[in-house]
Amino acid sequence: MAHSHEHTGSVEPARTSFIKSPVGIAVAMLGLIAAFYFLREHWQHVAGSWPYLLLLACPVMHLFHGHGGHGKHRQPGEGDAPVDPAKTLG
Repeated sequence: MAHSHEHTGSVEPARTSFIKSPVGIAVAMLGLIAAFYFLREHWQHVAGSWPYLLLLACPVMHLFHGHGGHGKHRQPGEGDAPVDPAKTLG
């Protein structure tokens, strides 16, 4: 007697991001320590560049800023309620 089972949905284990893993935390800590010592030794050079770093921050923020905010990760049409135009005008 052969039984055929079909699984329509696969359940994958939840993955944590790299930065939340123990290796990611260790890499982040080493990076912070390296940045501290770099800034400590080269503070005079960095302090003279503040106006340029501020100007550079503007386009960098525009490049990496997400559009649409956080928390709305759904497909178009998913959970959208129909809008009554008469209620929005009045």
